[in-house]
Amino acid sequence: MLTPWLELAGARDRLAQWSETSNLDLVRLGTEASAEEIQDTAVAQPLIVATSLLAYEYLPSTVPSDGPVGGHSVGELAAAAIAGVLPAGDAVALAAVRGAEMAAACAAEPTSMAAVMLGDPDEVVAWLHEHDLEAANRNGAGQIVASGSTDAIERIVAEPLAGTKVRRLKVAGAFHTRYMAAAEEALRAHAGKLTPSDPTRPLLSNADGRVVTSGAQYLDRLVSQVTRPVRWDLTMRELAELGVDRTVELPPAGTLTGLVKRELKGTVTTPFAVKTPAHLEELA
Repeated sequence: MLTPWLELAGARDRLAQWSETSNLDLVRLGTEASAEEIQDTAVAQPLIVATSLLAYEYLPSTVPSDGPVGGHSVGELAAAAIAGVLPAGDAVALAAVRGAEMAAACAAEPTSMAAVMLGDPDEVVAWLHEHDLEAANRNGAGQIVASGSTDAIERIVAEPLAGTKVRRLKVAGAFHTRYMAAAEEALRAHAGKLTPSDPTRPLLSNADGRVVTSGAQYLDRLVSQVTRPVRWDLTMRELAELGVDRTVELPPAGTLTGLVKRELKGTVTTPFAVKTPAHLEELA
């Protein structure tokens, strides 16, 4: 995923800096590692944030520097750096801590996640609660991600709610639920060593989709987010209320652009996914 980006001037040096702060060889992981290795959430999370922030540095000047920014789950760490709440190196390092601690929490007991497509959102959420599951990601566009014990996930996969389709996800465990409590505690201890700044542009939060103007508050939300639902549906709604009609998704890109296309059809006229450096010229 990083190979084409390393051809850009300064990219390798930047990744070397972030590798040092995260104690991971991001260049090797992003160019040579096996799929199995990078699927480890302890690796995937800092690698995703680093890739997003690296691509951001090369965005053309035609992309407004004062436009709203938001991220989905771990993407909120990249959003925090883009909005000036944290230096990029601190965001990548925090992602490494987040990933490692969430991986450890996943190992404590068997948990999993599944995507629930279609159906009335409120009915789906109520149905999940009946199965002792949480709606960990309310993504809009007819998609909710269930999170909880492996047994409960297997039951809803085997017997979906009428009118829905359920697909088990290849993840380490039940993210954004009470099962991540130990990870939240460890992340809070690390975040306490950081000094956040207030955002320099509108910064949207997964907690409720609203704009957060305090850097300290946003950092606190980043920590508590690991045990709480991601409300991407509300985040997209806020983008619409802010009058956004164009969006740019940073790599690894595609999923959020697809959600925006379906949920904000007619509002966002130009959703764009930056997947490789070749897309930068097209974006400009």
